[in-house]
Amino acid sequence: MNRAVLVILGIMAALVVAVGVLVIIVVSSGDDGETQSGSPNDNGGDSSRTQLRLRGPEPITLDPHIIQDASSALYVVEIFGGLLTLDTNLEIQPDLAVEIPTIENGGKVVNPDGTVTYTFTLREDALFHDRKPVLASTVKFSFERAADPNTRSLVAEFFLGDIIGVTEKLRGEATEVSGIRVVDDKTIEITIDRDLPSFLFKLTYPTAFVVDPSQVDSDDNWTRQPNGTGPYKLKNWRFGERIELEANARYHLGAPIIETVRYELLGSSITLYEAGELDVAGIALDDLERIQDPADPLNAEYRSGSRLSMDYLGFNTNTEPFDDPLVRRAFAMAIDKEQIARAVFQDAIPVANSIVMPGLAAYSEQVQAPLFDPEQARQLLADSSYGGPEGLPEITLAESGTGATAGAGTSAILEMWRQNLDVEVEIQQAESATFFQDVDQGRYQMFTLGWIMDYPDEEDILNIHFDSESPNNNTFYSNPEVDALLREALTEPDSARRIELYQQAEQLILDDVPWFPLFFDRFHALVKPYVNNYLIPPAIVPRLRFISFSSE
Repeated sequence: MNRAVLVILGIMAALVVAVGVLVIIVVSSGDDGETQSGSPNDNGGDSSRTQLRLRGPEPITLDPHIIQDASSALYVVEIFGGLLTLDTNLEIQPDLAVEIPTIENGGKVVNPDGTVTYTFTLREDALFHDRKPVLASTVKFSFERAADPNTRSLVAEFFLGDIIGVTEKLRGEATEVSGIRVVDDKTIEITIDRDLPSFLFKLTYPTAFVVDPSQVDSDDNWTRQPNGTGPYKLKNWRFGERIELEANARYHLGAPIIETVRYELLGSSITLYEAGELDVAGIALDDLERIQDPADPLNAEYRSGSRLSMDYLGFNTNTEPFDDPLVRRAFAMAIDKEQIARAVFQDAIPVANSIVMPGLAAYSEQVQAPLFDPEQARQLLADSSYGGPEGLPEITLAESGTGATAGAGTSAILEMWRQNLDVEVEIQQAESATFFQDVDQGRYQMFTLGWIMDYPDEEDILNIHFDSESPNNNTFYSNPEVDALLREALTEPDSARRIELYQQAEQLILDDVPWFPLFFDRFHALVKPYVNNYLIPPAIVPRLRFISFSSE
């Protein structure tokens, strides 16, 4: 889902995480030259620098209630906020709320019927950017807008559906959400249908962010200058050129240190960095070997690390020929991921043999996706209901992008299917906005995507994608045994038992191959020595306000 949720962007065109972008993205070349290196705001090396310059993606939308991509979430988490937030260690923290409601502080009550009521008290200094106060009625409006069928949020049901009355609101059967009650101007109650360990995590996702009712109701183009509550305001958005954020000096959790953050939407990241026009840059694959050389002058500014994200191949289990699990397994076992990682991506990213990522509690090396075995792959295809390659229909692999040719990783996979299965697969590329929608609506036979965890809980990848009743199960996978395990794990209070349940479910999913995990993600970046506290968290969270500059 972003951070996301839908956090998704096809990966095969390039496997470089552009820092400050938090998605896997190809960076192009060009700059408009408005800010020259050495000018007062261009951070050239004196202590008066006030602007952080990054390379960024073009967002699809800045409406927090409908985003499902990482490129949009990058900006939304800085402009907006909700009752709760995640810090850079992915721990839940209060945002607009005074504190996290717990049983101990009286904010969480388990009712006799099994429902749970959370009571949130809003901060007195919680304000929109225009200084309008955030009230309990504002929070209720925002939740109900996200759950309004006219908003057309594809993620509201997952993130808010535990709240009593949200499902009815989404179906158009109710005008308000019965499980949300305004107690007074600064107090709101939220009642969910059962005790879920992950519910408060869900309130940190943009679907639960607060929007300004007067702006949303009066301006169809309100996202061009949104009135949020976050640490930064949108100062300027020039499509295809740049986005500038301006510090919110009255931010209730502490004003940002840096006055403005400028994202260049065009240009070669490393070229701009070497020219002194960026303070942080993602490293393209072609430059990685050079930068990793200790003899290179830029090596001292090189950073790398892992993220809670992965890239995968998805199979539409409702569509021929991938309605047959033997075909899915054959296509998976015909891919030599180790060779692709080594020969194409220069070991810049690790191979993924599981869906649950390192860093999550249920991660285990004992849980394994099908391994490369071309002989077994051919046998599986022959044993399938299609009887071998000659019985297959035409097959297309969809990915996000508009290039004339597929990326190197995708091309390598196509060649392996050609050699190991004697199957020709065509590539279909699509613009990101339509691509995500088409995946959700089952219009592709198979597709490549990436997923960045929204919060560090297995639910955010296993339940959301593989429960047969999940609205975000875009492979249309269904296995009653998996459903039972996932639903039991969802409410299991014992952490050891919960891990066991998730590992059992994950192995069954990997055996059925609705997804075939390809690679876990790493970031590779350059950061100028005068940039302090440029944190690159495992997921997309607000982080710009912690950054500062020092004299060189």
